[in-house]
Amino acid sequence: MSLKVFVGVLLAVFGFATFFPFLWMIFSSLKTNAEINQLVPTLLPKQATLDNFKELFVRMNFDVYLRNTLIVTACSFIGMIFNAMAGYGFSKFDFKGRNGLFLLVLATMMIPGQVTMIPVYLLLNSVGLTNTLVGIVLPGLVNAFGIFLFRQFMGNISDEMLEAARLDGASEWYIFWKLILPLSRPVLAVQGILTFIGGWNSFLWPLIIANDEKYYTLSVGLQLLQGQHGSDYGLQMAGATFMVIPVLIIFMIFQKYILSGFNVSGMK
Repeated sequence: MSLKVFVGVLLAVFGFATFFPFLWMIFSSLKTNAEINQLVPTLLPKQATLDNFKELFVRMNFDVYLRNTLIVTACSFIGMIFNAMAGYGFSKFDFKGRNGLFLLVLATMMIPGQVTMIPVYLLLNSVGLTNTLVGIVLPGLVNAFGIFLFRQFMGNISDEMLEAARLDGASEWYIFWKLILPLSRPVLAVQGILTFIGGWNSFLWPLIIANDEKYYTLSVGLQLLQGQHGSDYGLQMAGATFMVIPVLIIFMIFQKYILSGFNVSGMK
C-alpha cells in the first residue's frame, strides 16, 4: 500500500510540474505587463484583468485569425468525411488495383510533409490559389493516415449486414451514412479530435501559402504577435492562452478516445 501511495505522490508531483507552466501562462495573461516584470513575481495576479484579451481583438486582429482558423478547422472535418469515404471504398469494394492504390496511399505517409510543400505550392500557384483560404484548406482535405485508420476499422464491419441492406434495396449512399458512419463512431471520435487539433494548430502551411494578414490563422497571428510585441509579455500570454485552452478542454473531455481509440475494432 505504501508503494502505491509513493507512486501516486510521485505522479502527482510530476503532473503538477508538467502543468505548472500552463498555470503560469493562464495567470500571467490576467496580469498587467508591469506586474509580470516585477522583481519578485507571483503566480496569482493581484488584480485580474481581461485587458490583454481585449487588446488581442481590438488591436491585433485576432477576430480575423479566429475566423480563418474556424474555417480551416471546419473544412478539415469535411475532409475527414472524404477520408471515411475513401476508407470505406478500400475496405468494402473489390476493384482492380485496390491493393496497389492503397499501398501508394500508405507510401505517402513515409514522405515528410515539408518535402511536398514546394510542389504543392507551385501547383496551387499555377491555378491562382496562393494567398487564398481555398489554397490553405485544399491540401489538408485528404489525409493518408485518416484513410488508413478508417479502412482498418471498416474492414471489420460485417459484410453480411451490408449485403442484407443491399438486398433490401438500400443504396450505397444510404449504407454509408446510415450504417457505416454510425458503426464507426469510435474511430470518428478519434479522427475528429486529431482533426480539430490539427486544424486549430495549423501554422506552417498557412504561413507559406498566405502573404496577406487577412488570411492568417491563430498560430501565424501568435507568431506575428511575438515578433511585433516581444516585450509585452501579458499580451503574448493572452494570445498563447487563447490558443491552448480550447485544445486542453477538448483533450480533457475526449482523452479516453485518444488513448484507446487506436485499438478500436469494428462490429463482427
